[in-house]
Amino acid sequence: MNANPDVEHFARLIDTLHPWLDEVVIIGGWGHRLYRLHALAQPLDYEPLGTLDTDVAVPAQLPANGEDIRQRLLENGFREELLGSMEPPAAHYHVASGDSGFYAEFLTPLVGSEIKRGGKRDVTAQIAGVLVQKLRHLELLLNAPWEVVVAPATGYPTSGSRPVYVPNAAAFLAQKILIHDRRDRADKAKDILYIHDTIETFGGNLPMIREEWERNVMPALHPRASREVANAAEVHFQEVTDTIRDAARIATGRNLTPEMVREVCSFGWQQCFPR
Repeated sequence: MNANPDVEHFARLIDTLHPWLDEVVIIGGWGHRLYRLHALAQPLDYEPLGTLDTDVAVPAQLPANGEDIRQRLLENGFREELLGSMEPPAAHYHVASGDSGFYAEFLTPLVGSEIKRGGKRDVTAQIAGVLVQKLRHLELLLNAPWEVVVAPATGYPTSGSRPVYVPNAAAFLAQKILIHDRRDRADKAKDILYIHDTIETFGGNLPMIREEWERNVMPALHPRASREVANAAEVHFQEVTDTIRDAARIATGRNLTPEMVREVCSFGWQQCFPR
C-alpha cells in the first residue's frame, strides 16, 4: 500500500482533519480504497482504483468547536486554489510542496433547487472556514457511515491511530446509480468499475449490504429514487454497453472482460438491492 506516494499526503490530510473525523466522511476514490480495511472486506489480488483527489463529505452544520478547517489545512502543508466564478468560489486544497497532483475537495449535500431566487446558482458554501461544493444525493453518504481505522499498522503513516468514516457500501453503490445520468462518459465508466470492485470487495457479505440498504438507505430515499436503485440491474447491467466496455478497459492489468464486469455487477446488484 505504501508504494503509492500519495498515501503519505492522504495520511497528512487525515491528521489535519483529526478534530472533525467524527463528523466528516471520506467518499469517492479514497473512501472506496479504505473499504479494504473494513471487517466485512475480503482480500483481493488487485490494487484499488487510484485517484488523485480526496473527496471529503461535510455536513451542512458542523458543531462549533472554535477551530477552522481551512486554517489547519494551510498550517499543515496545503494551499488553496480557488475555482470558478461562483460566490463563494469552489476550491481545491493541494499539497503545497513537490509536484504531486494530490488534492482535497470538500462537498456537502445540495438541498432543494440549485437555482435560487433571481436565477443565482446556489452550489457552493463555506463551512468551518473551508469552501465546499453542494452536490445532489450526497446526504446518502453521510447517513449511517462505516468506521475503519487508518494507522501505520494498516499502511497509512498517520501520527496515530485514526478512526475514519467511509460511506456504508449500500449508500456508496446507490449514490453511484442516482448520479449516473449526470456524469460524463469517463466518469460513468469509472463509476461502473467502482461498483464492480465494491461488490467484489464485499462479495462474501452481500447480505450485510442488503441489510444496510433496507435499514438505513432506502428509508431515507424518495420512493422514485428507491425504484431507480432497485431497477439498476435491469437498466444498466442486463447487457454489455459501451460504458461497461470502457470500465473493463480502464481496469489495466486485470484481464477483466466487459462480460465479467456485467456479470459481477448484475449478480451483486440483485443480491444487494432486490426488486
